[in-house]
Amino acid sequence: MKIKGAEEQYLDLLKDILKNGKYKDDRTKTGTKSLFGRQLRYDLSKGFPLLTTKKMFLKGVIYELLWFLKGESNIKYLVDNGVHIWDEWPYKYYLLHTKDKKKLTQEDYVAKVKEDRKFAGKWADLGPVYGVQWRHWKKLGRGEVDQIKQVIKDIKKTPYSRRLIVTAWNPGELDDIVKREGLPPCHTLFQFYVNNGKLSVQLYQRSADSFLGVPFNIASYSLLLMMMAQVTGLRPGEFVHTFGDVHIYSNHLRQVREQLKRKPRRLPKITINPKVKDINKFKFEDFVLSGYDPYPPIKAPVAV
Repeated sequence: MKIKGAEEQYLDLLKDILKNGKYKDDRTKTGTKSLFGRQLRYDLSKGFPLLTTKKMFLKGVIYELLWFLKGESNIKYLVDNGVHIWDEWPYKYYLLHTKDKKKLTQEDYVAKVKEDRKFAGKWADLGPVYGVQWRHWKKLGRGEVDQIKQVIKDIKKTPYSRRLIVTAWNPGELDDIVKREGLPPCHTLFQFYVNNGKLSVQLYQRSADSFLGVPFNIASYSLLLMMMAQVTGLRPGEFVHTFGDVHIYSNHLRQVREQLKRKPRRLPKITINPKVKDINKFKFEDFVLSGYDPYPPIKAPVAV
């Protein structure tokens, strides 16, 4: 049986949701067509799975991943580097809690985050989100765990282990994220697997915005896999993407149908600076994309 290519699998998922998904209300009150329990697989030896049926914001993918790996929760690093994919959530917190009589517009809020470190410290933090849990998981009364550092050590020492896991879902700190108007981790847990000199990773995603979020997640975890393979001396294998509630928002249906009219093109390649052997030393300039020929982007509103 012929296995479909990376982008064809993703487009088939969109078709599946359109055909078989049922209406389901959601936290944002936007409404979705939703399914439960699906899985996609991407063999990274066949190209980097960056969608071609709409142009992807790879700069945002890279900087967000570097932000996670820094263990940070404040969006200032992203804003300083021209990435605004997380702006809406802390801005919403600012609007709800500021005592300023004249509230800033989102554009002015972002500008102040960039210019004023003290303002950013107060109003641009998302709480203990992904990077905090990856690098600073709190142990009760005994410091913290750097899960990324630990899993790299374990991959090198015991590659046969079935415990090569990093989790962002910390029940004890979910309330702290929600208080900041943040979003509890959607991509909740990932597990590495070593076999035959190759490193693979499987992600469990509890909630998946199929049009806007999932293409970003595919690229992000594929890139993370490549980075982790490089620092552990292995070759990249498969990225396995497992979904819980996978959905299309009601205000994305037109955009999805537009995308499905497009025929996938050849996947691009990403080259990583081979000199970097420390997960903490990667910089934006260490990643080079080649052979990317996408269709134009398709804009859609974010459900906050």
